[in-house]
Amino acid sequence: MNRRHTRLMLALIVLTLASLLAACGTPGTGSTAREKPYTIGISNGFVGSEWRTQMLAEMEKVNAEYKAEGLTTDLVVESADTDVQGQTQQIRNLINRGVDAIIINPNSPTALNPVIKEAKDANIVVIAIDQEITAPEAINVVIDQTEWARVSARWLVDQLGGQGNVVVINGISGHPANEARYNGVKEVFAQNPNIKVLNEVNANWDQATGQQKMADLLASQPAIDGVWSQDGMALGALQALVAANPEKFPVMAGEARAGYMKLWNQVKETHPDFKSFGVINPPAIGASGIRIAVELLQGKQFKADTLKGPTSNSVYVPIPGQVDDSNFAAELGKIANQPDSFVLDGSLTREQAQAYFQ
Repeated sequence: MNRRHTRLMLALIVLTLASLLAACGTPGTGSTAREKPYTIGISNGFVGSEWRTQMLAEMEKVNAEYKAEGLTTDLVVESADTDVQGQTQQIRNLINRGVDAIIINPNSPTALNPVIKEAKDANIVVIAIDQEITAPEAINVVIDQTEWARVSARWLVDQLGGQGNVVVINGISGHPANEARYNGVKEVFAQNPNIKVLNEVNANWDQATGQQKMADLLASQPAIDGVWSQDGMALGALQALVAANPEKFPVMAGEARAGYMKLWNQVKETHPDFKSFGVINPPAIGASGIRIAVELLQGKQFKADTLKGPTSNSVYVPIPGQVDDSNFAAELGKIANQPDSFVLDGSLTREQAQAYFQ
């Protein structure tokens, strides 16, 4: 074989390999465009939270937008209060349904990796929302949960002048979002050695449990200067404080949720010096996940340096905002007619989602 034929053969091999790679797509970063309309499945493994109810409602809302354009069909929703094994079965059910993409709010950062690989092997786009997972076949569409917690922990430290006794009310021990958040809190407190953590408890993102845990803390810890809490539990914790009616309320990192903000307002009427704070944790992160999935299903590729995080598979979307004394009245006005469970929210627009892609 002469040199010319050799060069031609090598060129054909390179072109063939390039075509195969384009057809398969780089894991998690896109593939050739799928046939429309796309069917998107949802795996939600925790239903004991109004936040998740709002998340699903926002996902249905944004999917209806795409469905009206002929881009998607009805969502296929697997939603139940279950463990990792149960969520694995949820995902397998969606694989068997032949969906084009699966949006997962995961119960573990690692334990779902094998079934996520099964989904990717079936040519299904996999998106994890709300909390990061390590599966290289998946794309995380999340806010930075660690930074989300750092923001309120820094605020608490600033309000206390860098010293004081604090208690921490966490969510579900071992849950990826909870662990990421508490890592952020511990990091901030470690940088401020005069902040003493009197106790740390888990209240499972449940309002009633948050109230009971705070009542127990008040009974056992008489000198609490600050409280750090998070989604779904802060209202219960503040209710316990109201019931105890201390002469001086501790500074409290709470939440950007209607019920909490309404009670926050009531407390300020009787205790004008009460200070609180909330960072928005958007339920509409699920809607943002759908927007990213639709772009991937159309064959789009991420721009360079879009994917970040510990395993380089995360799209970090902006934290929508926060509530403090400077904007409290305006934000309270927005939720005045909302149920107590309503969370201040925010999601990617279509244009913002498209901006992550080439």
